[in-house]
Amino acid sequence: MNKAKRPKINVKNHLQENWTKQETENVKVVVDFFQHLMNEHNFEYTLQNHAGGSYTQHNRAIPNEITGLVGYVRILTKRFPEYSFDVKMIFADGDYVILHSHTTMIAKHRGNEKKGFIITDTFRLENGKLVEHWDAIQPIDLFSRFLVLITGGSIGNNNSTF
Repeated sequence: MNKAKRPKINVKNHLQENWTKQETENVKVVVDFFQHLMNEHNFEYTLQNHAGGSYTQHNRAIPNEITGLVGYVRILTKRFPEYSFDVKMIFADGDYVILHSHTTMIAKHRGNEKKGFIITDTFRLENGKLVEHWDAIQPIDLFSRFLVLITGGSIGNNNSTF
């Protein structure tokens, strides 16, 4: 793992007074999952703490289940070991948690809003477990657009995108 300082998602900065106890707990589950997988690239922790149940992936390029997502991110981080998410906003509504993030592939682009991607991830939870995921990805710069062009198109599951 690259030693560059990785973004840390501070859940306390995002908590809302109007969230129910369950919504707050759901946010904590998603943040724990996201921090360990997307920022720390700690695949073993992610698999031990979040895999095992049914997980439907609606990003067509990524295989189903947490194991499929971990495999996808594992390959991505071999090419881009500094890949990370800076979560800007978190929304919670019942069993749904939405993260709105600035994603960059290399550390020197972190904080530069003219580089990387804008990504919105929507998770559905059941009984405190991740069970479903959707995302919307907007490349910001030419490199990001090119990356989407050359990597888009592979199909990892047959789920609908909605």
